Amino acid sequence: MKRFLLLAISLILLAISAAAKPDPNAKVPAFPGILANARYVYVASYDGDQFDRNLLPEDREAISAVEDSIQRWGKLTLVYRPFDADIIILVTSRPTEDLMAVYDAHHSSGNFLWRVMGRDGLQSGETPLVTQFEKGFESVQKHK
Repeated sequence: MKRFLLLAISLILLAISAAAKPDPNAKVPAFPGILANARYVYVASYDGDQFDRNLLPEDREAISAVEDSIQRWGKLTLVYRPFDADIIILVTSRPTEDLMAVYDAHHSSGNFLWRVMGRDGLQSGETPLVTQFEKGFESVQKHK
């Protein structure tokens, strides 16, 4: 009985933490200095690019929202082919959580260099996960 109660409490706490919206003022995860010289960025979903017919509409909207935010920010140039990029941003948008991860476009290790997650983090018009990316990117720019 105690194990069941502990499991139930753990699941409730996990659900509460997953439901929390990302705070744009939250401490930004450490941004790798290797990305300080990045100038060109390609944005896609883990399931394909925004022109893929089979891509979920939520992911297509997340790609568009990230691209719009990056264009407004003006520090990076969007490219539309991954081999033209310095960094690749992959996104996923689901009702329970959004994910944004940054990869080095020149090394195909498959490991992300930086990643953030949160509920409603990549919605059109308001993209707190991109805001965290911008803060992280600017923090390594100051140390160049």
